[in-house]
Amino acid sequence: MKDSRILSSFQELPHAQGALPLSQMPELNRTKEYVFDTCQVGVVLRAVLFVQAVVLVASLFETSGWMPWVWLTMLLTGAAQPAVVVWLLVVCLLKRPLDRLPERAQWAVAVALGALAGAYGCAMLWWLGLLQPAPWLASAASGALVSGVLVAALVWRVRARLPAGTTARLTELQARIRPHFLFNTLNSAIALVREEPAKAENLLEDLSELFRHALADSKEARPLWQELELAEHYLAIEQVRFGERLRVEWNLDEAAAKAKLPPLILQPLVENAVKHGVEPSPTGATVRITTQRRGSVVVIKVTNTVPAGSGAKGNGLALDNVRQRLDLLHDVQCRFQSALVNGVFQVRLEIPV
Repeated sequence: MKDSRILSSFQELPHAQGALPLSQMPELNRTKEYVFDTCQVGVVLRAVLFVQAVVLVASLFETSGWMPWVWLTMLLTGAAQPAVVVWLLVVCLLKRPLDRLPERAQWAVAVALGALAGAYGCAMLWWLGLLQPAPWLASAASGALVSGVLVAALVWRVRARLPAGTTARLTELQARIRPHFLFNTLNSAIALVREEPAKAENLLEDLSELFRHALADSKEARPLWQELELAEHYLAIEQVRFGERLRVEWNLDEAAAKAKLPPLILQPLVENAVKHGVEPSPTGATVRITTQRRGSVVVIKVTNTVPAGSGAKGNGLALDNVRQRLDLLHDVQCRFQSALVNGVFQVRLEIPV
């Protein structure tokens, strides 16, 4: 669907105050995943805790009492933690050049930087007169070893996203080609061909877009506006099927458009809202999609009323998949919550900009 076209079915629905049409959302460049993206809060936190755990254990080998162990731990912490923070900062600043190097060169540079960071930590204590004589070689070797472990963890972190993304795309493709969904969509198009050919054409375009997104081989995060556009295609198809039973409300914040999401994250949540809110109810339900930027965080909400009651409980696979993929992309910087309160089921996502 071209950006300039707004689905007629959405034009007929009331928009919440401040809502923006999807076609007016600014186009953003897609960002590349970097192995050495060490400026993320989760990566920094885990690296610092790992190094501190190593310090605590290493101190036990050199002391025989409680107070000497505490003193040695403080001494080593004063060298190790500044060194690891410097390593994380330098590697983060060099993530783009490092990404262009061959894999062996990436490891060599990262480990060499670790050795320099270890020597830097040792130099701090030596300069303060707290470490005489200074174990330069041991400090550099320790820094190289720790950096090697951190690089392995960063590589594993990126590779761990690939199976999750592949599974999500396969699940999405299966959902799109479910016999009853395809049968209902084509039946609706056939019914519209003679009386409303323009609507039939739009319906088939929306179906085509769903297939295109499901089959797209994208391993990179997408801007929020693209995920909203995909949800728009899906809801347009279901609007033809359910008619007035499906009531859609959009409240979109343009400032939230820069947020990045794993591919095919939002659409399964919208599909769940239709499946469990609209489909089982004779009177239908209201599906509401809201985005809002709050400082450096974007809040995304997908809610649906449940007039027919909570009904049969699903297996929760779609929600679990979304939660896991968000964790892989944004780690501790994201939050995922779902709850049924006063006849309204809400899924809430908080992601960094």
